[in-house]
Amino acid sequence: MSFLNVSNITSCYEEKKAVDNVSFAIDEGDYLCIIGENGSGKSTLMKIILGLIKADIGKIEFSNNKRPQIGYLPQQTNVAKDFPANVGEVVLSGCINKRRHLLFYNKAERMLAMENMQKLNILDLKNKSYNELSFGQQRRALIARALCAADKLIVLDEPMNGLDAITTKELYELIENLNRGGMTVIMISHDLDNVLSYANKVLYMDSKLVFFGEKEGYLKTSYKLTNSKYCVEVNNAI
Repeated sequence: MSFLNVSNITSCYEEKKAVDNVSFAIDEGDYLCIIGENGSGKSTLMKIILGLIKADIGKIEFSNNKRPQIGYLPQQTNVAKDFPANVGEVVLSGCINKRRHLLFYNKAERMLAMENMQKLNILDLKNKSYNELSFGQQRRALIARALCAADKLIVLDEPMNGLDAITTKELYELIENLNRGGMTVIMISHDLDNVLSYANKVLYMDSKLVFFGEKEGYLKTSYKLTNSKYCVEVNNAI
């Protein structure tokens, strides 16, 4: 069985199908990029996979019938700009869902937070106030927090929005390293020029499933999003 099987998922908002009969499967260690125009159902599909909302039709299955611990970075985070905590505390809060009602973080959880701050190159910021960080540093902290919540899967919804080119490249490389280390990655992105350099699979949505498969297969199709060098390459090949 694949790591994640999505079967005939349909989800409606006010009688309109946001996600319309979508099915696909990915393996452990895949790096899946979900693409599509605004309003095409990408975030809704992601929230169904995460279990944040329930599909009207269809089912989500993980290998061994066991939902893994999933790290999630939404477009809009729930960490307020004036959140009165330092970076270490924000990152450590990713362990909350694993705590089983225990009152205090244990040594293993604190070590995990330290390791993830090290991976995201923010360990030197662990005692700095979160609201004093640059936007790029905040994104690193929130990805580190998502890693604290994850065991095999991290889900990212437009994680590079608002970042400069240098920070974007650095974060893509960090996420690629996580993937190479065995973490399965699902990312929503409009940034095809960058994300297609790293992802191995592409899912293109327009409420319905337009394309799903290997990146190389997508690049040979006529399907396209705007503002990407890949559009030009595909169109010239037709």
